[in-house]
Amino acid sequence: MQHVSQAPVTTPDAEPAPPEPRAFSEVKGWFSAYDQTLFDWFLSRQNATSEASGDILELGAFMGKSAIFLAGYLREGEEFTVCDLFDSPAPDDFNLAEMRDSYPTLTRRGFETNYLAFHPALPTVIQAPTSVVADRVRPGSCRFVHVDASHLHEHVVQDIASSRLVAAPDAVVVFDDYRAAHCPGVAAAVWAAVATEGLRVIAVSASKLYATWGDPVPHQSALLAWLEGRTDLWHGVDVVAGHPLVRIGDEGVVAPPAPQPLRPPAEPVAAPPAPARPAAGKPVHWRRLAKDLLPPLLTRAIVARRRRRRG
Repeated sequence: MQHVSQAPVTTPDAEPAPPEPRAFSEVKGWFSAYDQTLFDWFLSRQNATSEASGDILELGAFMGKSAIFLAGYLREGEEFTVCDLFDSPAPDDFNLAEMRDSYPTLTRRGFETNYLAFHPALPTVIQAPTSVVADRVRPGSCRFVHVDASHLHEHVVQDIASSRLVAAPDAVVVFDDYRAAHCPGVAAAVWAAVATEGLRVIAVSASKLYATWGDPVPHQSALLAWLEGRTDLWHGVDVVAGHPLVRIGDEGVVAPPAPQPLRPPAEPVAAPPAPARPAAGKPVHWRRLAKDLLPPLLTRAIVARRRRRRG
Protein backbone atom coordinates (compact mmCIF):
# COMPACT_ATOMS: atom_id res chain seq x y z
CA MET A 1 0.00 0.00 0.00
CA GLN A 2 1.35 3.41 -0.92
CA HIS A 3 0.76 6.30 1.46
CA VAL A 4 0.35 9.62 -0.32
CA SER A 5 1.76 12.55 1.59
CA GLN A 6 0.76 15.28 -0.82
CA ALA A 7 -1.29 15.84 -3.94
CA PRO A 8 0.51 16.42 -7.24
CA VAL A 9 2.06 19.87 -7.45
CA THR A 10 -0.03 22.16 -9.66
CA THR A 11 -0.06 25.93 -10.06
CA PRO A 12 -2.42 28.05 -12.18
CA ASP A 13 0.40 29.61 -14.18
CA ALA A 14 2.55 26.50 -14.45
CA GLU A 15 3.99 25.27 -17.69
CA PRO A 16 1.82 22.75 -19.57
CA ALA A 17 2.12 19.25 -18.15
CA PRO A 18 4.93 17.22 -19.74
CA PRO A 19 3.79 14.46 -22.07
CA GLU A 20 2.83 11.24 -20.33
CA PRO A 21 5.15 8.34 -21.20
CA ARG A 22 3.55 5.60 -23.29
CA ALA A 23 6.07 2.96 -22.19
CA PHE A 24 8.69 2.43 -19.46
CA SER A 25 11.43 2.88 -22.07
CA GLU A 26 10.27 6.48 -22.60
CA VAL A 27 11.00 7.49 -19.00
CA LYS A 28 14.35 9.28 -18.86
CA GLY A 29 16.98 7.84 -16.56
CA TRP A 30 19.92 5.48 -16.16
CA PHE A 31 18.92 1.96 -15.19
CA SER A 32 20.66 -0.87 -17.02
CA ALA A 33 18.96 -4.16 -17.89
CA TYR A 34 21.19 -6.10 -15.55
CA ASP A 35 20.70 -3.76 -12.62
CA GLN A 36 16.97 -4.11 -13.21
CA THR A 37 17.53 -7.88 -13.10
CA LEU A 38 19.44 -7.59 -9.80
CA PHE A 39 16.82 -5.30 -8.25
CA ASP A 40 14.20 -7.83 -9.30
CA TRP A 41 16.14 -10.68 -7.71
CA PHE A 42 16.75 -8.94 -4.36
CA LEU A 43 13.18 -7.60 -4.07
CA SER A 44 11.51 -10.81 -5.23
CA ARG A 45 13.60 -12.77 -2.73
CA GLN A 46 12.46 -10.43 0.04
CA ASN A 47 8.84 -10.73 -1.11
CA ALA A 48 9.07 -14.52 -0.98
CA THR A 49 9.54 -14.47 2.79
CA SER A 50 7.43 -12.78 5.43
CA GLU A 51 10.55 -12.22 7.56
CA ALA A 52 11.96 -9.63 5.14
CA SER A 53 9.26 -7.05 5.76
CA GLY A 54 9.62 -3.31 5.72
CA ASP A 55 9.32 -0.20 3.61
CA ILE A 56 11.22 0.96 0.52
CA LEU A 57 13.17 4.22 0.32
CA GLU A 58 14.81 6.02 -2.60
CA LEU A 59 17.15 8.97 -2.17
CA GLY A 60 17.34 10.83 -5.48
CA ALA A 61 14.62 10.10 -8.02
CA PHE A 62 15.41 12.16 -11.14
CA MET A 63 12.47 11.55 -13.53
CA GLY A 64 11.21 8.43 -11.73
CA LYS A 65 12.55 5.50 -13.74
CA SER A 66 13.82 3.42 -10.80
CA ALA A 67 10.98 4.65 -8.54
CA ILE A 68 8.40 3.34 -11.00
CA PHE A 69 10.24 0.00 -11.01
CA LEU A 70 10.59 -0.22 -7.22
CA ALA A 71 6.92 0.52 -6.57
CA GLY A 72 5.97 -2.70 -8.31
CA TYR A 73 7.41 -4.72 -5.39
CA LEU A 74 5.46 -3.06 -2.57
CA ARG A 75 3.37 -5.36 -0.41
CA GLU A 76 0.21 -4.59 1.51
CA GLY A 77 0.88 -2.17 4.35
CA GLU A 78 4.35 -1.13 3.15
CA GLU A 79 5.28 2.46 2.42
CA PHE A 80 7.39 3.79 -0.45
CA THR A 81 9.20 7.07 0.22
CA VAL A 82 11.05 9.15 -2.36
CA CYS A 83 13.29 12.06 -1.35
CA ASP A 84 14.63 14.55 -3.89
CA LEU A 85 15.20 18.28 -4.18
CA PHE A 86 13.48 18.26 -7.59
CA ASP A 87 13.26 21.94 -8.52
CA SER A 88 13.64 23.33 -4.99
CA PRO A 89 16.59 25.61 -4.23
CA ALA A 90 19.78 23.70 -3.46
CA PRO A 91 21.12 24.04 0.12
CA ASP A 92 24.59 25.24 -0.93
CA ASP A 93 26.47 26.63 -3.94
CA PHE A 94 28.23 23.36 -4.76
CA ASN A 95 24.92 21.47 -4.77
CA LEU A 96 23.35 24.23 -6.87
CA ALA A 97 26.12 23.90 -9.47
CA GLU A 98 25.67 20.11 -9.49
CA MET A 99 21.92 20.46 -10.06
CA ARG A 100 22.41 22.90 -12.92
CA ASP A 101 25.08 20.79 -14.63
CA SER A 102 23.70 17.27 -14.14
CA TYR A 103 19.92 17.65 -13.75
CA PRO A 104 18.77 20.79 -15.62
CA THR A 105 15.44 19.19 -16.68
CA LEU A 106 14.51 17.78 -13.26
CA THR A 107 11.14 18.95 -11.95
CA ARG A 108 8.71 17.44 -9.47
CA ARG A 109 5.92 17.80 -11.99
CA GLY A 110 7.87 15.73 -14.51
CA PHE A 111 8.49 13.03 -11.89
CA GLU A 112 4.82 12.92 -10.90
CA THR A 113 3.60 12.77 -14.49
CA ASN A 114 5.87 9.82 -15.20
CA TYR A 115 5.07 8.00 -11.96
CA LEU A 116 1.30 8.38 -12.25
CA ALA A 117 1.39 6.97 -15.76
CA PHE A 118 2.27 3.60 -14.14
CA HIS A 119 0.81 3.72 -10.62
CA PRO A 120 -2.55 5.00 -9.34
CA ALA A 121 -1.12 7.06 -6.45
CA LEU A 122 2.09 8.85 -5.67
CA PRO A 123 4.56 7.56 -3.09
CA THR A 124 5.33 9.59 0.00
CA VAL A 125 7.32 12.44 -1.53
CA ILE A 126 9.83 14.43 0.52
CA GLN A 127 10.88 17.45 -1.53
CA ALA A 128 13.92 18.46 0.45
CA PRO A 129 17.63 17.72 0.85
CA THR A 130 18.21 14.07 1.69
CA SER A 131 19.72 15.14 5.01
CA VAL A 132 16.14 15.36 6.40
CA VAL A 133 15.40 11.67 5.77
CA ALA A 134 16.59 10.50 9.19
CA ASP A 135 13.96 12.78 10.75
CA ARG A 136 11.14 11.82 8.35
CA VAL A 137 11.53 8.02 8.03
CA ARG A 138 11.15 5.68 11.00
CA PRO A 139 14.41 4.13 12.27
CA GLY A 140 14.94 0.52 11.20
CA SER A 141 11.84 0.53 8.98
CA CYS A 142 13.25 -0.02 5.47
CA ARG A 143 14.05 -3.35 3.83
CA PHE A 144 15.42 -1.81 0.60
CA VAL A 145 17.16 1.56 0.21
CA HIS A 146 18.35 2.97 -3.13
CA VAL A 147 20.82 5.86 -2.80
CA ASP A 148 21.23 7.88 -6.01
CA ALA A 149 21.17 11.49 -4.90
CA SER A 150 24.01 14.02 -4.75
CA HIS A 151 27.49 13.01 -5.93
CA LEU A 152 29.20 15.44 -3.56
CA HIS A 153 31.30 13.66 -0.93
CA GLU A 154 29.88 15.35 2.17
CA HIS A 155 26.31 14.72 1.00
CA VAL A 156 27.00 11.06 0.24
CA VAL A 157 28.52 10.64 3.70
CA GLN A 158 25.25 11.98 5.14
CA ASP A 159 23.18 9.67 2.91
CA ILE A 160 25.22 6.67 4.06
CA ALA A 161 24.62 7.61 7.70
CA SER A 162 20.89 8.06 7.00
CA SER A 163 20.69 4.67 5.31
CA ARG A 164 22.15 3.06 8.43
CA LEU A 165 19.53 4.69 10.65
CA VAL A 166 16.50 3.73 8.57
CA ALA A 167 17.62 0.26 7.42
CA ALA A 168 16.17 -2.89 8.95
CA PRO A 169 18.80 -5.39 10.22
CA ASP A 170 19.01 -7.37 6.95
CA ALA A 171 18.07 -4.56 4.58
CA VAL A 172 19.67 -4.23 1.15
CA VAL A 173 21.21 -0.80 0.56
CA VAL A 174 22.18 0.06 -3.03
CA PHE A 175 24.57 2.87 -3.96
CA ASP A 176 24.67 4.21 -7.51
CA ASP A 177 27.79 5.61 -9.23
CA TYR A 178 30.15 4.08 -6.65
CA ARG A 179 32.90 3.82 -9.30
CA ALA A 180 31.94 6.36 -11.99
CA ALA A 181 34.82 8.56 -13.14
CA HIS A 182 32.75 11.74 -12.74
CA CYS A 183 31.73 10.87 -9.14
CA PRO A 184 34.92 10.43 -7.06
CA GLY A 185 33.10 11.75 -4.00
CA VAL A 186 30.68 8.81 -4.09
CA ALA A 187 33.52 6.27 -4.33
CA ALA A 188 35.44 7.89 -1.47
CA ALA A 189 32.41 7.96 0.82
CA VAL A 190 31.13 4.45 0.05
CA TRP A 191 34.46 2.64 0.31
CA ALA A 192 35.31 4.55 3.51
CA ALA A 193 32.07 3.22 4.98
CA VAL A 194 33.09 -0.29 3.92
CA ALA A 195 36.54 0.08 5.45
CA THR A 196 35.65 1.79 8.72
CA GLU A 197 31.87 2.04 9.32
CA GLY A 198 30.68 -1.56 9.05
CA LEU A 199 28.97 -1.38 5.65
CA ARG A 200 29.24 -4.89 4.18
CA VAL A 201 29.27 -5.37 0.41
CA ILE A 202 27.08 -8.12 -1.03
CA ALA A 203 27.85 -7.58 -4.71
CA VAL A 204 28.89 -4.99 -7.29
CA SER A 205 27.80 -4.34 -10.85
CA ALA A 206 29.34 -1.83 -13.22
CA SER A 207 27.09 0.94 -11.88
CA LYS A 208 25.81 -0.05 -8.44
CA LEU A 209 27.13 -1.43 -5.17
CA TYR A 210 24.73 -3.73 -3.26
CA ALA A 211 25.40 -3.79 0.48
CA THR A 212 23.90 -4.34 3.91
CA TRP A 213 24.46 -3.09 7.43
CA GLY A 214 23.76 -6.64 8.62
CA ASP A 215 25.17 -10.02 7.67
CA PRO A 216 25.92 -10.30 3.91
CA VAL A 217 26.47 -14.08 3.92
CA PRO A 218 22.82 -15.18 3.50
CA HIS A 219 22.41 -12.72 0.62
CA GLN A 220 25.66 -13.83 -1.03
CA SER A 221 24.98 -17.56 -0.67
CA ALA A 222 21.55 -17.25 -2.30
CA LEU A 223 22.91 -14.89 -4.97
CA LEU A 224 25.76 -17.24 -5.94
CA ALA A 225 23.37 -20.18 -6.18
CA TRP A 226 21.13 -18.15 -8.48
CA LEU A 227 24.04 -16.96 -10.63
CA GLU A 228 25.35 -20.49 -11.14
CA GLY A 229 22.36 -21.28 -13.29
CA ARG A 230 22.66 -18.23 -15.56
CA THR A 231 24.63 -17.82 -18.77
CA ASP A 232 23.55 -14.21 -19.38
CA LEU A 233 25.46 -12.89 -16.32
CA TRP A 234 29.08 -13.59 -15.42
CA HIS A 235 30.31 -13.46 -11.85
CA GLY A 236 33.38 -13.84 -9.69
CA VAL A 237 34.26 -13.48 -6.00
CA ASP A 238 36.83 -11.00 -4.66
CA VAL A 239 37.96 -10.25 -1.12
CA VAL A 240 38.01 -6.58 -0.10
CA ALA A 241 38.87 -5.35 3.39
CA GLY A 242 38.89 -8.97 4.53
CA HIS A 243 35.38 -9.77 3.30
CA PRO A 244 34.16 -11.47 0.10
CA LEU A 245 32.02 -9.68 -2.46
CA VAL A 246 30.43 -10.92 -5.68
CA ARG A 247 31.32 -9.17 -8.94
CA ILE A 248 28.61 -9.39 -11.60
CA GLY A 249 28.77 -8.50 -15.28
CA ASP A 250 26.43 -8.47 -18.23
CA GLU A 251 26.53 -11.25 -20.82
CA GLY A 252 23.43 -10.22 -22.73
CA VAL A 253 20.86 -10.37 -19.94
CA VAL A 254 17.31 -9.31 -20.79
CA ALA A 255 15.59 -7.04 -18.28
CA PRO A 256 12.57 -8.42 -16.39
CA PRO A 257 9.14 -7.45 -17.75
CA ALA A 258 8.87 -3.67 -17.70
CA PRO A 259 6.19 -1.87 -15.67
CA GLN A 260 3.13 -1.33 -17.82
CA PRO A 261 1.35 2.03 -18.15
CA LEU A 262 -2.10 2.30 -16.60
CA ARG A 263 -3.54 3.72 -19.80
CA PRO A 264 -2.80 2.03 -23.10
CA PRO A 265 -1.10 4.20 -25.72
CA ALA A 266 -3.49 6.11 -27.94
CA GLU A 267 -3.98 4.60 -31.34
CA PRO A 268 -2.22 6.66 -34.02
CA VAL A 269 -4.60 8.68 -36.21
CA ALA A 270 -4.87 6.99 -39.59
CA ALA A 271 -4.09 9.13 -42.61
CA PRO A 272 -7.04 9.59 -45.01
CA PRO A 273 -6.94 7.14 -47.90
CA ALA A 274 -5.44 8.43 -51.13
CA PRO A 275 -7.82 8.77 -54.09
CA ALA A 276 -7.97 5.55 -56.04
CA ARG A 277 -5.94 5.63 -59.24
CA PRO A 278 -7.82 4.51 -62.37
CA ALA A 279 -6.94 1.24 -63.96
CA ALA A 280 -4.58 1.50 -66.93
CA GLY A 281 -6.40 2.33 -70.15
CA LYS A 282 -9.67 3.25 -68.42
CA PRO A 283 -10.96 6.76 -69.36
CA VAL A 284 -11.59 9.23 -66.55
CA HIS A 285 -14.69 11.42 -66.84
CA TRP A 286 -13.66 15.08 -66.74
CA ARG A 287 -16.43 16.03 -64.29
CA ARG A 288 -15.27 13.44 -61.75
CA LEU A 289 -11.64 14.53 -62.19
CA ALA A 290 -12.53 18.22 -61.80
CA LYS A 291 -14.58 17.49 -58.69
CA ASP A 292 -11.64 15.60 -57.12
CA LEU A 293 -8.84 17.98 -58.04
CA LEU A 294 -10.08 21.54 -58.78
CA PRO A 295 -11.44 24.27 -56.48
CA PRO A 296 -15.29 24.49 -56.61
CA LEU A 297 -15.27 28.01 -58.17
CA LEU A 298 -13.06 26.94 -61.04
CA THR A 299 -15.09 23.76 -61.57
CA ARG A 300 -18.33 25.82 -61.88
CA ALA A 301 -16.70 28.17 -64.39
CA ILE A 302 -15.63 25.26 -66.61
CA VAL A 303 -19.15 23.76 -66.50
CA ALA A 304 -20.78 27.09 -67.40
CA ARG A 305 -18.41 27.61 -70.34
CA ARG A 306 -19.17 24.16 -71.75
CA ARG A 307 -22.93 24.87 -71.49
CA ARG A 308 -22.57 28.16 -73.40
CA ARG A 309 -20.71 26.39 -76.20
CA ARG A 310 -23.45 23.80 -76.48
CA GLY A 311 -26.13 26.49 -76.61
